[in-house]
Amino acid sequence: MHKTKARILVVEDDRAILDGLLDVLVFNGYEPAGIEDGAAGLETALREKFDLILLDVMLPHVDGFAICSQVRKAKPSQAVIIMTAKGSEDDIINGFKSGADDYICKPFSLRELMVRVEAVLRRSGKLTGDEQLSVQGIHFDGMNLTASAMGTTLEITRREMDIMLYLHRHRDRIVSKKDLLRDVWNYADADIETRTVDIHILKLRKKIAALIGANHLIGTVRGEGYRLELDA
Repeated sequence: MHKTKARILVVEDDRAILDGLLDVLVFNGYEPAGIEDGAAGLETALREKFDLILLDVMLPHVDGFAICSQVRKAKPSQAVIIMTAKGSEDDIINGFKSGADDYICKPFSLRELMVRVEAVLRRSGKLTGDEQLSVQGIHFDGMNLTASAMGTTLEITRREMDIMLYLHRHRDRIVSKKDLLRDVWNYADADIETRTVDIHILKLRKKIAALIGANHLIGTVRGEGYRLELDA
């Protein structure tokens, strides 16, 4: 998958956690930079341009709340997510008061982190829908909203593009309808009864079949959800 890479600054003083975050961000198509010191992180955040800053709170020299507050004053539109083991109500309130767009408590799953990263980037207008994805001989173009294979090009919808990107991003697991409703449709209540996911998947499969003569790219796991069948 290719996209215009969003630049993400990670300020985290635990080297093992920092390396893990950098690896998962690279894997998901972002361009991360990592810093272990609060003062250096603040200086870098103010000097360079980043689409998102991930901030630990307990940092050497300058804490995450102070960094967030100073960055927000200098760059009012800067997207910031605070990460910390300090999960009390007062700490969360302090995080938002300092200007954070979101607040995630440690320990957190990498899946939860990536969902929050993408959500904040979308809200801040940093994800523009220009992603490119090539899979099983089909090229999906998020800018022009087309899918092409073997000399044939079909129009796709923005939702269909988002479904393919989500399935590809989570290709190592089964994706439930609830996952799609929550993370692609942005439903607050993902437990509602609706056939909207089934209908969109059906239409997408028909387009895939029209391009490559088969619709097995998106597999159904009965009672569980969907999975991208890359080895089919």
